[in-house]
Amino acid sequence: MTGNGLRTFILLAGLTGLFIAIGYLVGGPGGAMIAFLIAGAMNAFAYWNSDKMVLRMHGAREITPDERDPALHRFARDTADMAHAAGMPAPRIYVIDNPQPNAFATGRDPNNAAVAATTGLLAQLNRQEVMGVMAHELAHVKSRDTLTMTVTATLAGAIGFLANFALFFGGRDRGGLLAGILIAIFAPMAAGLVQMAISRSREYEADRIGAEICGNPQWLASALEKIERGARRTINESAERNPASAHMFIINPLNGQRGDSLFSTHPNTANRIARLRELAGNAPVPPAGPWGHQGPWGGDVDDSSGRGGSGRDFGGPWG
Repeated sequence: MTGNGLRTFILLAGLTGLFIAIGYLVGGPGGAMIAFLIAGAMNAFAYWNSDKMVLRMHGAREITPDERDPALHRFARDTADMAHAAGMPAPRIYVIDNPQPNAFATGRDPNNAAVAATTGLLAQLNRQEVMGVMAHELAHVKSRDTLTMTVTATLAGAIGFLANFALFFGGRDRGGLLAGILIAIFAPMAAGLVQMAISRSREYEADRIGAEICGNPQWLASALEKIERGARRTINESAERNPASAHMFIINPLNGQRGDSLFSTHPNTANRIARLRELAGNAPVPPAGPWGHQGPWGGDVDDSSGRGGSGRDFGGPWG
């Protein structure tokens, strides 16, 4: 197990322990056992249905092989080609009619994964940058981060509900009313902090692996700059209605954060870009301009990257 994987395991174990502890406050040993069973049932439901739920709440539309829009067909082909080059099954590929540039991945494992990009992302980024973003999302799938994020979100939400239940219906024989109040306040906060810590560590790792998948860290670094600017100027209405899914996006769709604070679900974008540029060395920067300036999602990959003009030969390591 990698250091990042070990940290995630410890954090998830902490969330589970917190959930069971609140169950004990509510109902003693029996309450702890009930909390454990509830957590298992919620995670089982999330395991099988999380991808469908998230895609539906953001109005995602699958790009099928018979897609008539040549631009979307090309975008889906590029993403599938990268997945195959990385030794992964091609995920289901979706587009979301949303002006904010953003993207996310979901699904319980690489064989049942989906990646989604907004129309804002496809309009504002060039082809190389979009490939960098989708490589980042494929990295989440490859590392099974999508399942981890779903479990943390499910447990964090359950902890908040159970903490409020403890305040009104339990805890008086095991610490009194004050203890119940403190748990109702700090247990959801602790769960949220754990969820955010997992999200931040996973984003850095997905940046690194994504750079390997697309073959050039500069593609993702340049994309992150544009997405950060665009996301801060554009309201993502579906994300505002469903803030629990914010940690799944490549950039926080809700609001900007200027540092890796305890309360940010994403690392500081400037820090991410700096790390990618360190990896890139002298790798070429993607040409400026959105795909739309060359025809919708048009333009070939820059030959100076060593990848050729077709955009179909992907994979690292970068040189």
